[in-house]
Formats: sequence, C-alpha cells, structure tokens
Amino acid sequence: MKMLFFAFMLLLCLPAAPARKLRRDSQLIRGSVPHRRLTGHISYNFKSRRRTPRSDDDPGAMTPTDSNADDLPTCLLCVCLIGSVYCEEVSPVITSVPALPKESTYLYARFNKIKKINKKDFADTVTLKRIDLTGNLISEIEEEAFSKLSMLEELSLAENRLVKLPTLPTKLSTFNANQNLLKTKGVKANIFKKLTMLANLFLADNLLDAVPNIPESVRILHLQVCNFDQNCILHTNYIRFLFQMKLRKYHYIPAFA
Repeated sequence: MKMLFFAFMLLLCLPAAPARKLRRDSQLIRGSVPHRRLTGHISYNFKSRRRTPRSDDDPGAMTPTDSNADDLPTCLLCVCLIGSVYCEEVSPVITSVPALPKESTYLYARFNKIKKINKKDFADTVTLKRIDLTGNLISEIEEEAFSKLSMLEELSLAENRLVKLPTLPTKLSTFNANQNLLKTKGVKANIFKKLTMLANLFLADNLLDAVPNIPESVRILHLQVCNFDQNCILHTNYIRFLFQMKLRKYHYIPAFA
C-alpha cells in the first residue's frame, strides 16, 4: 500500500519539471525580459562580428575604417547635384582628383590636399565647363591634362604650388592662378595666344619677372606682387601698350603702383 502511494505521488511530480523548464526557457523570448537587456546582447554580438574577421577572410584585406578618401566612390565622399560635384574640405582628405560622373559640368574641389593633376583625371569628363581647385597642394600638372576639355570656360588653380603652367583649353574665359610659385621660365610667352575668349586673367602673387603675351580680349588683369621691379622699363612700356590699344576696361594693378 505504501508503495502504491509513493508511486502515485511520483506521477504527480513528473509534469511539474517540464513546466518549470518551459518557464525558464521563456526568459529567452523577446518581451519576457526588459528590452534593454536584449538589445545590449545583440549590439555586443554585432560589434564582435565587426572586430573579428571570419576564418575565410583575407587577413590583409582593408576594413572600412582603414580605407582612405581616394578609395571611396566620389558621390559618397562628395555631393553630386545634377552635373555639379562638390568636394570642398572633404574629410577624410582627398589627395588626387576624384573620379567624376561622365556628364559632370562643374567640379568644386577646393581646400583639399590634391598634389598632382594627371592626364587621365579629366579624360572621360569632356563636358566640364568649370573647375575650381583653389587651395590645394598642386605642384605638378601633366602637359595634356586639360587637352580634352574643349568646353571648359572657367579654371581656378589659385593658392597652390605650381611653378609652371600646362597647355590651357582654348575656350577659357576666366583663368585664375593667383598665389602660386610661377616663374617666367614656367609660363610660355604665348601660352594665352590661342585663348581668344579670355576675359579675366589672374596671375598675382607669383614669381614672374616678365609679362606673357596677353590677348586683346582680356578685360580684367591682375599681376600685382610679382617680381617686375627687376625690369621697370618693361612695366612702363607694357602699360603704355595697353593705353595705345585703348583697352581702358583693364583692372590692371602693377607691382610698383
């Protein structure tokens, strides 16, 4: 009789264990514990996956945090708006001309750390009308870097480190090379001869000691703070030439004024 009683009590206790296990397992279900704890657990796992590469990953592969600006798509790094690309003071900094959408018409890449302009940089963007590279570290431009830009009207290379100028597009109306290190031997005497539409020319704050031939189309000319004091006779003759040509619309500021 006692054996039957203990067997009956044992049967009553058996379902209780799975029930308690089910209640314990329910703690893993979303909502059964405060959402803060569950979210923290997931975030921790996400972070650990970012830090720890999979076994099949290339150990030498570059992670997103290791990449630099030159490896990123241009329109992710810059702002692209209907033909215009704005890359001003980009962070992380860019050290070369970014790859542009083929139908770009305006490029603003001021105040970065671009060091050189290569021939290939603008080879596929022949629709460009304006390029502004003011305030970079450009010290070299390949001779034919702008050769395919037949539609280019405005070009600014101001505040760089140029010592010479390449061949320029013939349709330029505005060219700004203020505040560079340009020397007379780096600027061909007839560099502007074919630029028959050139109206605004800025060559101030350079190391020039002679004036290149200026097209008659030019109306605004800045040459101040150059080394013309070595040959003041040249200055006087040049200013007299301007008056003889009756180009009274010049805004000419000579170094010795």
